Parts: sequence; structure tokens; C-alpha cells
Amino acid sequence: MKDTSVFSRHSRNNPLYPKKRPSPHGVTKSRKSQSPLTLSVVAAAAAAASRRSPRAAKMESMLQRRRELQLAALRREGILLEDEYREEIRYYMYEMERYTMGTTTSMDQQPEIKWHMRPCLVEFLVELHFTFRLRPETLYLTLNIVDRYVSRRIVYIKHYQLVGCAALWIAAKFEDAKERVPTVQELVHYCRDTYDESAFIQMEGHVLATIQWTLGHPTAEAWLRMMCCVPSVEEPKVQHVARFLMEITLFYREFVKFPASAIALGSLTLARYLCGKGRRMFEETEECLQIVEHLDNRLAKHVNDLSETLIKKYSYAFYSKAATFVVQYYLQGGRFFRHVALPFPVTPVRPSNSVVGTPMSATTTASDLSDDMPITPTSPYFSSDLFSSSAMSDDDKENFSSPKFDPVANKQPSENPPEQFLPHDFVQFGRKALHNLNVSPRAMVS
Repeated sequence: MKDTSVFSRHSRNNPLYPKKRPSPHGVTKSRKSQSPLTLSVVAAAAAAASRRSPRAAKMESMLQRRRELQLAALRREGILLEDEYREEIRYYMYEMERYTMGTTTSMDQQPEIKWHMRPCLVEFLVELHFTFRLRPETLYLTLNIVDRYVSRRIVYIKHYQLVGCAALWIAAKFEDAKERVPTVQELVHYCRDTYDESAFIQMEGHVLATIQWTLGHPTAEAWLRMMCCVPSVEEPKVQHVARFLMEITLFYREFVKFPASAIALGSLTLARYLCGKGRRMFEETEECLQIVEHLDNRLAKHVNDLSETLIKKYSYAFYSKAATFVVQYYLQGGRFFRHVALPFPVTPVRPSNSVVGTPMSATTTASDLSDDMPITPTSPYFSSDLFSSSAMSDDDKENFSSPKFDPVANKQPSENPPEQFLPHDFVQFGRKALHNLNVSPRAMVS
């Protein structure tokens, strides 16, 4: 029998078979040799990275930093959007906001409820929402539920406040934390015991059944948070003014037909204008400009008729005193001016009764104004002097005045060209030293 102990002892001490030490990182695998093609690709990528100019590297780092700031701002606002799914999420939000909208046509057919009653209900809901410190999305979802319910059901005046409170209760359960959701007893108290507790529970189920339990409405607040973070982070004052303008749109009929994204964009556009920020013309749509015009007209004509509860809410320093700023702006006569796109320059059209077609200088002669064929000028007298201009070469004529040709003009002189066709109406000199040239050439000659 073979002695294995001696063999194993010698193999351990044999320098030809060194013992492998265990890797501190766990099980190791032998690396396969990379192919020459892979090595060439890696080398080319490394060379391209090394050839990158410092300016390109700086720009890339700035863009990366900007993306990080945008994502951080979105996370602070409670918006978690991954770059890979951002466009899909926005597309879904556009679809949902069109699907979950009320119709003013159906709301106009209500037998008892009229549009002048809406501001009273909205003001009550704004005060209730502010009392319970609910999230901003809750208020917009509440009014969306009310509009969708009123668009499908006949609501009597005695039940209008009950529908609003039930909608606020549903929206708070969907958007807010559990400890902030108002109880039924609190709702009964704020309605001054007009309805009992069973009425709220019954109305809640009826509203949910009417809207088919569809609560995922993208609110204007959600759109505004996205727009204030991308493409750039807006200042807090601009955001607060935009929120104040958005809540104004909840009170009136002319804003119900617009989607939430257009409401947010229009409010942000007007807020940036009021705060003296530059406009983003590439983002403004026709719906956005219509909302801006509606807001501007209402604030200019009825700024004193705004809800006192809403003005008091946005007069705190927490909201940058947005209500005070907007009211003072319009009380001083400020307005939003929509810049009209200037037309492209057009070539002037020659009038049919004009004898002049192009701008003319002060040296225009009578033959230039005629439509006849030009007359050949008479040949001048050439002297036999060697130093005359006719005997000199072209290079020697540089310092001598050229001979004067007197054309024979046998045609009738026409009238002088009108002033509007002279060059001084087409060219204006901007330098101060040339200001004396901004006059008619005729005046200079005379």
C-alpha cells in the first residue's frame, strides 16, 4: 500500500506546487483572457475619454450637476420620477386628466344649482381644507370630484354642501396621512349639524359609485410641482404666486373646461411675468395663454371681489405674501401684455403709378429716370501730350483725375424722385459721429 502521508508532506513543501491562499473577497474565478477586439474597443474608449477637451468635460459635469439638483428638488416636493419612465408617466397623466374631467355642459343643466353658488362652496372648502392642514392636492381633488359628480347627477341646493364635504372626506383619505383626515363628527360640527353622520357615510358611497371609484386624477398642484423643478427650479415666491393664482381658478366657471396641466402652466406663466422673470415662449400653448388672459382680465376688473378667505390664507409670510403682492400689482394698474410675434420682413412692392423702382442717390440724372434706352455719350477730345491721361498706363492714372464725360441728354427731364425712395429712409447710422448723415442727401447738397 502506498504511503500517502509522505507524498502529501513533500507536496506541501515542494516549491513547484505553492499553496494558494484563500482570497479575502470570497471565491475567486480565473479571468478569461480578453480577445484583441475587446481590448481595442476598451483602448479606443479610454483614448476618446482622454482626448475630451476641458470645456466638454466641464459642460458634462455641469449637466450632471443640474440633473442631480432637479432630482433632489423633485424628491423634496414628494415627486419620485425616474429618468427612464418620466415620459411614460407624463403621457399617462395627460391621458388621465382628460378622462377625469367634468363637463360644463352637463353642469349648466342643473335645475337648482347655479354658477354664482360655486364661489360660496369653494370658499367654505378652502377654509375647511386650511383648518385641517391638508395637502394642496387634496383641495384640487375635492373640486374635481364635485365637478364630476355634479356632471352626472342632479344635485339640489340642500345637498350641495353635503356633496362638497363628502368629496373633501374622500380626497383626504386618498391624499393625506391618516391622522389628518377629518372625522365624521368634525364634519357634522363644521356644517352646524345640518346633516347627521349617516348622511355623510351614505353620500360618500354614492359619490364613489358615481365616479366609478376613479380617484387618480392628476391635479394642478401635481403638475405645478413638476413644472417648478424641470427644466429649472423656480423661486419660492414664484411658486407661491402660482399657487394663489391656481386656487383662484377653482372659483369660476370659465376655468372648469381647461385641463389641470394647462391651469398649472398658465398660472406659472402669469406668476413668472408678475415676478419679473423671463417668459418661456417655447412652453406656452394656446390653452395656457387663454388661461392667462382670463386670470388677467378677472384680476384687473374684479380684484376687490376675490375671496377674503383665500386672500387671508396667502397673506402669510409662509406663502411669501403672494396675495398681497398680486392685489397690489393689479390695484396699481398692472396688466399682462401678450407679445405678438413680429412678421418677417417683406420686400417692398413697387407701386403701379411710380416711376422709380429702387432707392436712388443724390447723383441721379434725368436719363436714369427715363424708361427709354440710354444714349451713348460723345467721345472726348484726346490730347497728343505724352503725359495726358490717354497716353498713360492704367497704373499711372492713379493720381490723376479721370476725364469728365458730358452725356448728351436729349430727353425731357422728369420730376424729382419722392423722398420715401431715398437711402436715408432705409439706412440709419447708429454712431454719434455719423448722426449728421441721418438727413436727406438733397438737403446736404443744397
